[in-house]
Amino acid sequence: MNRLLPRLAVFGLATAFAACTGAEAPAEDASSDDGPPDASSQPLLQPANFQEEAPERFRIRFATTAGEFVVDVHRAWATRGADRVFNLVRAGFYDGVPIHRVIEGFVADFGIHPDPWVNAAWRQATIRDDPVRESNARGRVSFSKSGPDRRTVQIFVNLRDNPSLDDEGFSPFGEVVEGMDVVDALHSGYGDGPPRGEGVYQAMAIARGAEYFAEFPLLDVIDRATIEN
Repeated sequence: MNRLLPRLAVFGLATAFAACTGAEAPAEDASSDDGPPDASSQPLLQPANFQEEAPERFRIRFATTAGEFVVDVHRAWATRGADRVFNLVRAGFYDGVPIHRVIEGFVADFGIHPDPWVNAAWRQATIRDDPVRESNARGRVSFSKSGPDRRTVQIFVNLRDNPSLDDEGFSPFGEVVEGMDVVDALHSGYGDGPPRGEGVYQAMAIARGAEYFAEFPLLDVIDRATIEN
């Protein structure tokens, strides 16, 4: 099995597993039985519309239930990753997203949307890898992935120096410059998900969204993410 599984239960891997189990189909789990909402009422259902080139340098302020932290993004570090996160934040993708996986002394991971239809829409919206130009040091932020060229929407903050992730191709696009104490304080009590722990089961979270996250009421949540120049 891919050695990333015990290290990062990432979005692409979880969705691949969901496809094998049938858990990915949100039609049975979404709040509406009438099919996906109209894209005009939920722009996030059209990933192809979010292709704008990011500035060479910008900051993202994440306001969470634990406090605020700020990520300084360098497009020169990871061009495709910076462009993707810029578009996601501008579109409001991370607003209301739980920080679903915090492994003390390893990473804090987020990016599963509370709307299952949005998760389904972005499942195949992958971006190619960037060269690893900076190390996954403490405070650095990278996209999760299950294999080469499989990045989508889930990102993680390194809670320690993780040089082994450099060799696995995780390319940081930015670093926390304010509020690392907030990141350290994010709720970690649920631990890892199955099969290594009893925390959030990502395939279920992707398929059921907010309904499933309600079973983990202590998770911290991103209230809002905004771009700052």
